[in-house]
Amino acid sequence: MQIIKASAAKTRLLTIALIIFGLMIGIAQAATKMPAFTLSSVKDGALVKSSSYQGQVILINFFATWCPPCRKEIPDFIKLQKEYGARGFTVIGISTDQGGAAQVEKFAQKMEINYPVLLSEAKTPEAFGGIIGIPTSFLVNREGNVVKRYDGYADPQTLANDLKAILK
Repeated sequence: MQIIKASAAKTRLLTIALIIFGLMIGIAQAATKMPAFTLSSVKDGALVKSSSYQGQVILINFFATWCPPCRKEIPDFIKLQKEYGARGFTVIGISTDQGGAAQVEKFAQKMEINYPVLLSEAKTPEAFGGIIGIPTSFLVNREGNVVKRYDGYADPQTLANDLKAILK
């Protein structure tokens, strides 16, 4: 009986150690610095530098105007921008469209996007570790670290929960 109790205790201890180790690995992976970028705004062509958002929480969203899941999540991003913008949060949309700024700006107006929309350069997705598909989003904390990547449509409740955890 003593051997069984000791074995169970060791198993619990090993399980706890593995959980802690897993969390530590997750934290280490999350501490990736956001790549610096300077991209053109679709609104007025002005150059927007990532450094101008230093100290803010950012949700960077790579999207295209023709992408159905991208269109589906934009209203959620608009809502998050309204709800958390005053607390030092912003969404930055980075369009991967090839049709130029005028096309994307028309789309942004139609969708009533309330956050900056920029045009991606060929090297921008690569700098973020590569974008296989769109939409792809990155949550960046106030220290400028990418803490979460969302491949595909981002569930609004998951986004809100992740954002609340960072904005504490």
